[in-house]
Amino acid sequence: MDHLLSLIIFFPLFAGVLGFIVNKDSIKAYGISIATVEFLLSLALWFNYNIHGANFQFVEYYPLISSYGINYHIGIDGISLFLIILSTFMTMLSLIALSVKKNIKNLVITVLILEMTLIGVFSALDVIVFYLFWEFSLVPMLYIIGAWGGNLRIYASIKFFLYTFAGSLIMLIGILYLADYFHQVTGIWTFSITDWQLLVIPVHLQILLFIAFFIGFAIKVPMFPFHTWLPYAHGQAPTIGSIILAAVLLKMGTYGFVRFSLPLFPDASVYFTPVIAILAIIMIIYTAMVAFAQKDMKQVIAYSSISHMGVIVLGTFALNAIGITGSIFFMLSHGVVSGALFMLVGVIYDRRHTKLMSEFGGLASVMPKYAVIFGIIMMASVGLPLTMGFVGEFLSLAGFFKVSPVLTAFAGTGIILGAIYMLNLYRESFFGKSKNKENEKLKDLNKNELMALIPMVLVVLWLGIYPKPVLTPIDNSVKKMLNLMRLKAQTQATKDRLILVKKVKEAK
Repeated sequence: MDHLLSLIIFFPLFAGVLGFIVNKDSIKAYGISIATVEFLLSLALWFNYNIHGANFQFVEYYPLISSYGINYHIGIDGISLFLIILSTFMTMLSLIALSVKKNIKNLVITVLILEMTLIGVFSALDVIVFYLFWEFSLVPMLYIIGAWGGNLRIYASIKFFLYTFAGSLIMLIGILYLADYFHQVTGIWTFSITDWQLLVIPVHLQILLFIAFFIGFAIKVPMFPFHTWLPYAHGQAPTIGSIILAAVLLKMGTYGFVRFSLPLFPDASVYFTPVIAILAIIMIIYTAMVAFAQKDMKQVIAYSSISHMGVIVLGTFALNAIGITGSIFFMLSHGVVSGALFMLVGVIYDRRHTKLMSEFGGLASVMPKYAVIFGIIMMASVGLPLTMGFVGEFLSLAGFFKVSPVLTAFAGTGIILGAIYMLNLYRESFFGKSKNKENEKLKDLNKNELMALIPMVLVVLWLGIYPKPVLTPIDNSVKKMLNLMRLKAQTQATKDRLILVKKVKEAK
């Protein structure tokens, strides 16, 4: 188990390279096999993880550029463990449901390489290694949208790349500045997150660095007003691109808040909480209203995804164990539910080549299996109790309720709006009379589609009824992080008081 985490990171890359020699007719089966092995390896990570431990586990450390403190340093805690499992789980299921025929060999190889970058992001404990995985993830997603997307795929892919790349460059400035500051204070060059977390940074510097990191993460989430790239990316991406984008890529931003912003800049996190809370509430309410106005099923789910990400951000900046644990669990829930919804829209698009709700109606009688699974996932999306969606949403809002009951009440309206636009989508598409004769000849879910969708339904119900196996490791790691934040905040306060006393004495 000494190198299990490295194996999980790089196995998809090596398998992807070997995929070039695989026959075109066998490439889908090859991709599914590799993704399945990768998922099983990630489960082995969970089974061998000490759920009561809060420290980083499966740590590996190898020097790369020792003179500047750049090292291959990886490890996981309860926060990153399940995001890795989410990545392998959704990649496997998206390949099972893959229906693309055009240039399928390159698509499967690209998806496997993308999987490697995602797991690398959630595993990296060296900030330069993290940044390399973070940036490299843009390339395969850019290719997926640009090569297999819709009519506006080039515009959508370039907009996605420019937005996220610009934010990443600003974050890189913050990374380099923080490394230089650490060197000035300690005389040591290091990019290790575990080293940086021990550094007490002056509040004015925390604020500047927080902004640099925040822009990079906020664009990736995406937070209002940086969200405009996402509907285009979802609208033009092929189904498998939308699934991975919604299920995993967006979580890189909220993971960044938890891994970097909170523990490195605790005072700045408190300082900016009111502003971020307002932006998150705008995300929740505004994008929910925009979702209701959409006529395209995929656009409804795209804007719904932004709205739910707002709840995750709100829970993260509750800055208490309930809110942060809930937000991380909601990342997992949102990943499974939004991925399933995009897959379900892809199913009907493959049959009718349209996503407009006005083209459907009466699908419940024609495709009963499809209607049942869509209904269950839809209920999880609106936060129905005993589904996975309820647990994360409830804990996130409960955590922020301790900060501001009034703002939480505004955020809670998003749940009502979510129920309105999702039920409207379901009513328009599944009930009433068929609006097109072609709908009456549609075939229900096939074997591959059922194999991909049923596991997601089971996870949504299992973790909605019994979330403890996931919540416990997350909560332990979150509490450790919060203790570190309190210690650093108290140390900074002590330093500030000493400086103030010194200035008073000098004035006298």
